[in-house]
Amino acid sequence: MLQAQLTIDPAHRVAPVRRRTFGTFVEHLGRCVYTGIYEPGHPTADEEGFRGDVLALTRELGVTTVRYPGGNFVSGYRWEDGVGPRERRPRRLDLAWHSTETNEIGVDEFVRWTRVAGLEPMMAVNLGTRGVQEAVDLLEYCNIPSGTALSDLRIANGAKEPHDIRMWCLGNEMDGPWQIGHKTAREYGRLAAETARAMRMVDPGLELVACGSSGSSMPTFGTWEATVLEETYDLVDHVSCHAYYEEKDGDLGGFLACANDMEHFISTVVSTADQVGARLGSRKKISLSFDEWNVWYMSRVQAAAPRQDWPVAPPLLEDHYHLADAVAFGSLLITLLRHSDRVAAACMAQLVNVIAPIMTEPGGRAWRQTTFHPFAQAARHARGDVVRVEPVCPTYETAEFGEVPVLHAVATQDEAGMTLFVVNRSTTEPLELALDAGPLGAGGGAVRIAEATTLTHEDVYARNTADDPDRVAPRPNTDHRSDPLRIVLPPVSWNVIRLSRA
Repeated sequence: MLQAQLTIDPAHRVAPVRRRTFGTFVEHLGRCVYTGIYEPGHPTADEEGFRGDVLALTRELGVTTVRYPGGNFVSGYRWEDGVGPRERRPRRLDLAWHSTETNEIGVDEFVRWTRVAGLEPMMAVNLGTRGVQEAVDLLEYCNIPSGTALSDLRIANGAKEPHDIRMWCLGNEMDGPWQIGHKTAREYGRLAAETARAMRMVDPGLELVACGSSGSSMPTFGTWEATVLEETYDLVDHVSCHAYYEEKDGDLGGFLACANDMEHFISTVVSTADQVGARLGSRKKISLSFDEWNVWYMSRVQAAAPRQDWPVAPPLLEDHYHLADAVAFGSLLITLLRHSDRVAAACMAQLVNVIAPIMTEPGGRAWRQTTFHPFAQAARHARGDVVRVEPVCPTYETAEFGEVPVLHAVATQDEAGMTLFVVNRSTTEPLELALDAGPLGAGGGAVRIAEATTLTHEDVYARNTADDPDRVAPRPNTDHRSDPLRIVLPPVSWNVIRLSRA
């Protein structure tokens, strides 16, 4: 059995836990919208056609914000197609995902769904095939109370109150050659600056996100951020980061350490942004919006044969996640929390069916994938402040990241106590973890493990299905009863440990 120690310093506050860390993403892609969140005629559907079973699981997941409508989809999207009477809305070819878009769901329906679900909407504008005027028009439609052509059109379409969307993404992945309207960093930076300037003329209080790199492996990574921020630094609040991970060539140990890449991504973008700010003589700090992240087996998509037809809502990117995926996913969540001082928002991509924690059958059941559980537990228990942890543990060698620790952890603390989120990356060995938590909170006093849960399985590739939805789910970990500050963590496991005063 491996041995490790985790020292937690409650006095060393990293940053408050940001509720927007627990955002998600709904794109017009595959079955995310149609037969995902929206399916008229489903037994649980409400009068708007939204699935009640998906709404219930979304609330259970603990999502706080949701980014819409893309993603690659937004770079060819005409927002006007999705407003007004449904029978008049045009059907369009979606070039991003080689599908037909019916436009049954648009901005008004989406915002109504977020209100029912209790979520904050986060809107992306098309800077691929469109530009400044269309972005300002959408902002006017959404946020101006009344008295203008577009705000009055919104009212006529049934939305009397303004949508009051505060956070806006200036395009999507414009560094990617796959993107409709792909641009150089300078071209995009100029357009993003012009768009941001015009949008702030309408509403100075918006939060704006400039496109950063769509992955740390992009050949322009780093130089893209530097050039874009040179153009936009004083006009935006955040720069985006996107990252997806998968197990490659059977290297399970390397996959479980994929958060090392996310750590590198975050530190590099922060350093680049701060360097640009220093060069411009600005005291402003640009935050990160990690508004796409997940486990995604992208290699399967790249290997698939191209389609010749244009179907409506075909099953696309429907990865079925196993235990190891969930543990790697949990490690990515730990990284986002560890960097709460600079990561202001994050969106797990996506919510339903498309590389998602929630899966549905058309007309039938909805269930939780393995990745549902780390997200739901972190959203529920990560409260108050992120506090510093110092692990001492064994390491192992990986082909991609070199030597990495078997233990990955973060802690949060609020008035009720402290919560640890811990991953054991070892593929073979349990890990006996000794905790040194010091005094807990302002009142001081010794601490103990109050409760613990573990997400694990004897088969690291075990999956949940509609017929067996709880095959992989958190279970109580009682392997700490003999010592109030010592617990055994199984190999390949995600663990949530609640501490309280002894």
